[in-house]
Amino acid sequence: MTMTLQFLGATEEVTGSCHLLTLDQHQILLDCGLIQGSKADAMRNYQDFPFDPSSIDAVILSHAHIDHSGRIPQLVKAGFTGPIYTHKASAELCEIMLKDTAMLQARDTQRLNKKRIRNNLPELEALFDDQDVAQTVKQFVPLNYGQKVALFPQLSLQLSDAGHILGSAIVELWLSEIGTRKKLVFSGDLGREGMPILNDPVAIEQADLVLMESTYGNRFHRSWDDTISELEQIFSAAISGSQGNILLPAFSVGRAQELLYLFHLYAKQWDLSRWKICLDSPMAIEATKVYINNYPVMDDDFKRFTRQHPGEHPLLSNVEFIQSTEQSMELNEVSKGLIIIAGSGMCNGGRIRCHLEHNLWRSECDVIICGYQAISTPGRMLVDGADHLTIRGKPVKVAAKLHTVGGLSAHADQAELMSWYQQFVDSPPLILVHGETSAQQGLIDAIRESPTCQPQALVAAKRGDKLDLGALPELVWLP
Repeated sequence: MTMTLQFLGATEEVTGSCHLLTLDQHQILLDCGLIQGSKADAMRNYQDFPFDPSSIDAVILSHAHIDHSGRIPQLVKAGFTGPIYTHKASAELCEIMLKDTAMLQARDTQRLNKKRIRNNLPELEALFDDQDVAQTVKQFVPLNYGQKVALFPQLSLQLSDAGHILGSAIVELWLSEIGTRKKLVFSGDLGREGMPILNDPVAIEQADLVLMESTYGNRFHRSWDDTISELEQIFSAAISGSQGNILLPAFSVGRAQELLYLFHLYAKQWDLSRWKICLDSPMAIEATKVYINNYPVMDDDFKRFTRQHPGEHPLLSNVEFIQSTEQSMELNEVSKGLIIIAGSGMCNGGRIRCHLEHNLWRSECDVIICGYQAISTPGRMLVDGADHLTIRGKPVKVAAKLHTVGGLSAHADQAELMSWYQQFVDSPPLILVHGETSAQQGLIDAIRESPTCQPQALVAAKRGDKLDLGALPELVWLP
């Protein structure tokens, strides 16, 4: 029997998560994410899949973020008709996020085709449309945490809470062949301990192979207490001056809801009463409703508050939802007193671009970067000290005060990654995915120097690598 795992995305980069599991005649994808980053990176999404989509029997989705889910409608359009297993909350979030992605990439394809026509290049077809998304939604099979299901006689699946965003899952897979049973654990994106709203990542003890993300493998986040103090200082300084606006580029799912919760918890302590807090993202507003409806899977503090204050929901107080484009544009007429949360989180699209255009050049304004910024994105350029951003074809000077708050990250840092892995007994082989090379090398160095964290084998996957799962615990790579 053939048992292989091939790494096709999120290898030596943080985007486009996709891994192909082959069990004899069955083929299963772990994630099928959109490639994000530079324009050149985005163009890779137009390439054919390195497999026949109609031959895929199932997709197992770790969570709803687009770099993990965003090419599933494209897969469906190309002939995939099988089930998509994911947590029930992820299925709900995907319906919102994939519709938005279809709209955005259709618009981007139209713009791209105008340039291609001028350069006598063939036009590109949109990756997928609303109908493809609607069909994708029909193929979801929603699961609960801890619910073990048999996909095939040779394969069983269970999802455990990864603590990254609502519905995020650690994927546990039991693979069987004659006389042999192997267990594969895929971390998905791991959250952090003690973060608001969500539970801590579940500890898994047994595995024959672990695939682990490494986004911040070379970084240490500030403690939660220090992060709250840092935010208080930023708001205190901004509010005391009170001459500008505060912009927070935020991922619509996860970070936006976390910020709303913090503004609720610390409204008095941070003296926010004199400021107007706006969530300017239709997708984030829809995602917030999903968070509200799925409160039973939140952490104990969030559930307790929700029960004790039924008329004062922590994600709905002290905030104005901005739905229409006209309402969003009106915010640009306000020169001070606004706290604007808007997507995209990496400043490469969405309404935050317009707000940056009107506020980035103003020294009295503040921009708080509070999430991962991929290479070549405008957000990464800001973090790396760019003196201007190009918005709508024009350079915009960077004069606003820029704050990078790493402690809000929804990804585990080096210490937390190592701590999560060390809970496995017998130190199973460890393969790193979903990380830039510098982050992965930093994590590899730290693991090799650790007296208590010594995997039987340790490697960072490269694109196209194919592993013989039948040879575990030895890592045998196939041509």
